[in-house]
Amino acid sequence: MHFRKATRDDIPQIVAMLADDPLGSTREALREPLPDAYYKSFEQINRDLNQELIVVENNEGFLMGTLQLSYLHYLTYRGGMRAQIEAVRIRRADRGKGYGTAFFEWAIARAKEKGAHMIQLTTDKQRPEAKQFYEQLGFIASHEGMKLHF
Repeated sequence: MHFRKATRDDIPQIVAMLADDPLGSTREALREPLPDAYYKSFEQINRDLNQELIVVENNEGFLMGTLQLSYLHYLTYRGGMRAQIEAVRIRRADRGKGYGTAFFEWAIARAKEKGAHMIQLTTDKQRPEAKQFYEQLGFIASHEGMKLHF
């Protein structure tokens, strides 16, 4: 397995992974060509030093998963920094093989390397298996998250 920052050429495969579940299929616009919004967003993420769009590939160079790490600076915790994990996906054919665990171990180590004192994530309540996976990794449901879509 090889972990690296995503490139523009990875975007179609990343969007395909994001769209490959019941929730993602309603949110993503997986078509050819992909809407420009995906590429514009990638450019913003790629320029931001507090953002890392990461992919994991197998030994043949095929993408198996993706996640985004965001580094959030704030005044609490003595001016600390936390890492936020978003948009986690492992390709359907590669699920259940330990790749997700290895990816999270890498992401946690990366966040520590960058100086984060905590790593956090949210998971949709419609994905109970994801919540169970995160709990097995040591994540604790310590807060109740809330969102307001516009």
